[in-house]
Order: sequence, then structure tokens, then C-alpha cells
Amino acid sequence: MTTNSNSATESGTITLGGDLTVNRLGFGAMRLTGSGIWGPPRDKAGCIRVLKRAVELGVNFIDTADSYGPHISESLIAEALHPYPDGLIIATKGGLTRTGPNQWPIDAHPNHLDEALKGSLKRLKLDRIDLYQLHRFDPKVPAEETLGFLKEAQQQGYIRHIGLSEVGVEQIELAQKHVDIVSVQNMYNVASQKWNSVLSWCQQNDVAFIPWYPLASGNLDAEKAIHRVAERHGATEYQVAIAWLLAASPVMLPIPGTSSVSHLEENMAAAGIKLTEEDLQDLPLLV
Repeated sequence: MTTNSNSATESGTITLGGDLTVNRLGFGAMRLTGSGIWGPPRDKAGCIRVLKRAVELGVNFIDTADSYGPHISESLIAEALHPYPDGLIIATKGGLTRTGPNQWPIDAHPNHLDEALKGSLKRLKLDRIDLYQLHRFDPKVPAEETLGFLKEAQQQGYIRHIGLSEVGVEQIELAQKHVDIVSVQNMYNVASQKWNSVLSWCQQNDVAFIPWYPLASGNLDAEKAIHRVAERHGATEYQVAIAWLLAASPVMLPIPGTSSVSHLEENMAAAGIKLTEEDLQDLPLLV
């Protein structure tokens, strides 16, 4: 695997479930689709290049879902990278369906998850998903039924480890009664720290916290602070947002995504930014 000085290897590592060690700067593959996360991308060849370049830059954790496209993101990953290099972890998710652009109905019924998991295995050309994440708990389906399916699929060898997405501490602890949870993926950034209680729980229990949507939006004070820090470092605001996530907690596993090689390279360079005490006072962690 070829890397350079601006690579994911500078982000340090994290171990999921005691046996999956990955660099702490991953890649989110949601954007490798059409508008509204629907249909194929405008530039398929460009997306293939992004995936190959991500691996060259030391990314060994790629996050996707069957609902991205739907199915497009997973298929592109397999086309670009299979047979996968040693140590590359492909994490995917199930529990949402798609009825159109930007539409995400929830369906975590075991019947749907069974179809989703089998589809992901086929598209990704895998015999087992190393990290399978429940995209959402379904208010129409008892949590025990959903978790029971995941436990059975794990026992059958189709899933190695299980993660959750957009959950609070109460839901994580409920899930832990049925299966071992090794990761939680929630929206999180310097301006949106709604899930600080979850981050604290993950730190206390050595569970990976996978933040999505890393750049502050709609919070003017946070946006100004990120801009100040970016100017100090001669960096982009997006790079500072990623660097802040890496600095915020050793269990943090950011997955910035893009369909542009140049933007990907900028994101990976964020691993080399070391924020100062002054920076962190401007960008406080509220845990």
C-alpha cells in the first residue's frame, strides 16, 4: 500500500471489537452516487479513482450502506477495489429503504434486513461483513426482533461485528443486552455536539464513535471559530473540522466523503494538522 506524508496513517489507529485495527481517518462512500444520493454518479470513472486513491493514502476503513444509490456505492467499491488489499475493512449498513432522491424510509424488520444483508454481501463480493451497522431502529418493529436478527446473522458467520447509527445511550445499552456493539455512527461536529453523552459512553466502553457530517453548519460562532483556526494553520475549514474530530477523542473515527480526488487529498492532509491549546479553546469540546 503506497502512502505519502499527507495520509490517513498520520491519524493514529483504533481497534474495533478487539481484532479490527484501522487508521482513525476513514472514508465515507455516500457521495459516490447521483444527486440526492440516488442513482449512479455523473462521473463513475472519477469515483473509481477516488476509491483507489483513498487506499493509496492509507485509508483502510470505508463506510457505505445498501441504501446509498441504492446499491450504487457498494457496487462501485467492489468494482474499484476487489480483490481487497489485506487489512481493508468495508463497513456497511442496513435498515433504510429508498423511494426517491433524499427519501429514506426506515425498515428494520428482520425480513428486510435479511434481504439487505444478502444484497450487500453479493455486491461487495464478501462472505462476511466485518462491520454491519443498523442504520436506524424502526419504531414499527420491536428492537428485540431487529437485534435478534443481527445476533443470528453474526452467529451464522455473515457478520463479524455489529454497530449502530443515530442512537442514544439508552438504545445502545438496550442493544448491548442482545449483542456486542463495537461502534456508534452519529452526526457530530464542533457546532453540533448533541451526542456528547454517547461520545462519553463510547470512551468509557472502548467503542468507536464514527461521526458523520464533520463541518459545522448553521452555527455562526462555530463557523467563525473554525475560520480563525484555519487561517492560523494555512488550512481549509474542512481540514480543521476533521482535525478537531481527531483531537476530540481517541475513539473518534471520522469518515469524510467526497467524489473528488483533490478534495480527498485535502481531507487526508487533515491528519497532519496538530491543533494547539489556543485552537481548542476556540473550538471547545463540551463533553
